[in-house]
Amino acid sequence: MSENYIIEMLNITKRFPGIVANDNITLQLKKGEIHALLGENGAGKSTLMSVLFGLYQPEEGKILKNGKEVKINNPNDATDLGIGMVHQHFKLVEVFTVLDNIILGCETVRHGKLDRESAKAKILELSKKYGLAVDPDAKIEDITVGMQQRVEILKMLYRDNEILIFDEPTAVLTPQEIDELMEIMKNLAAEGKSILFITHKLNEIMAVSDRCSVLCKGKYIGTVEIKNTSKEELSRMMVGRDVNFTVAKSDAKPGRVILDVKNLSVESHIHHNLAVKNVSLQVHAGEIVSIAGIDGNGQSEFIQGLTGLEKLAAGSGETSIMLDGVDITKKSIRERSIAGMSHIPEDRHKHGLILDYTLEQNMVLQRYWQPEFEKLGFIRKDKVSEYSGTLIEKFDVRSGEGSKSVARAMSGGNQQKAIIARELDKEHKLLIAVQPTRGLDVGAIEYIHKTIVADRDKGAAVLLVSYELDEVFNLSDRILVMYEGEIVGELDPKKTTAQELGLYMAGSKRN
Repeated sequence: MSENYIIEMLNITKRFPGIVANDNITLQLKKGEIHALLGENGAGKSTLMSVLFGLYQPEEGKILKNGKEVKINNPNDATDLGIGMVHQHFKLVEVFTVLDNIILGCETVRHGKLDRESAKAKILELSKKYGLAVDPDAKIEDITVGMQQRVEILKMLYRDNEILIFDEPTAVLTPQEIDELMEIMKNLAAEGKSILFITHKLNEIMAVSDRCSVLCKGKYIGTVEIKNTSKEELSRMMVGRDVNFTVAKSDAKPGRVILDVKNLSVESHIHHNLAVKNVSLQVHAGEIVSIAGIDGNGQSEFIQGLTGLEKLAAGSGETSIMLDGVDITKKSIRERSIAGMSHIPEDRHKHGLILDYTLEQNMVLQRYWQPEFEKLGFIRKDKVSEYSGTLIEKFDVRSGEGSKSVARAMSGGNQQKAIIARELDKEHKLLIAVQPTRGLDVGAIEYIHKTIVADRDKGAAVLLVSYELDEVFNLSDRILVMYEGEIVGELDPKKTTAQELGLYMAGSKRN
């Protein structure tokens, strides 16, 4: 074996009930390189990295570090070998401070007491060195997702890890935060750190990676040098066909007003002032309206107020939410759903799924009481399974045990597909889609975009919130820009540019 490989995973096989997640995979990481790991949702990428980090034990294969075989029985063994991992869903204690989360498990004790001062000094030094500005005293629950990711990276650096695993690191970040992270990764590699980078985003792979290994349905397809390949070639390796990166859609034919919001205000959890200030907007049948903006400008709170997840606050005028002429301002979440509202939520774990329920139970969460699925007070399990199976096939939701799979055991992308399947299939007049393609591969994104456009063409009103500017421009018929809790602009995607949209998003332009 070549000496310049810092990590070699040779012939790794990992099985779960009903599925071979990793089927005889070999992956080799060079010292000081950024090595991307690409594959469809459920291809086995996170499983392979979890094996390297000691979360899973493979049935076959071996791991070498610097040419010598090592045993990684748990994450502590991985840490001792200098391997760190930023998980797709962060492993942070929300009520702890940034400092406490970083030192958790490797605390320094002096004279029987926790030495917080030297820990804080080391964290601030690392922050400055790598451009990872954080407030060590802030609580995790009070900081943005982008900041939480910085905390996860600092956890690795604090432990002097030399092999860094990033699992879907940009799935929850804004475009600005993604640019910052790419720069941080380049700096880390320049320092001699070796990085394994799981992503579905081909632009990011082309921008920062040295090499890319592709997995498909648990099998190794091949490794390519980035300088010798293209996005199109990578997507062909991943999904086995050409992928269309632009959305084919006809001009919108807006009909009646489906959603009419007047003076909606929502309080901020962090600052106890208004996160959303007297927002009014309309969405018509047969159009896709996007809300664009930098994360943290009130989009999340606006959608939570609209869907009933958050209480509305008193604004300067009378608040009302009308759904196809029906006042739903004070209706419950179930009543809003019955009235014709479908919601793909921003946080699939918190608001989209009950993780310890099976896939089929999650598919009927909003419909289990309907006659189709219930008789004499009992759920008709055969009908639930049949319905779930239809959706799984239609939306290509992959899981080890089909409808009987527990949601928690599925990959993030397939969890997202399950929510989209449920929300698009149920009868609705309004589709609220927040980050609908977060964590999905290019093939799945292409399909979901087509499905959302088809939903529009069937007469649904679509309200889209996305931090992906390509998605905003590809899907929108109208773009509304939210800045500091207010709508500051309405733009036509055909007549504006990313630069102009950026000026509105930064608050330096209003109309």
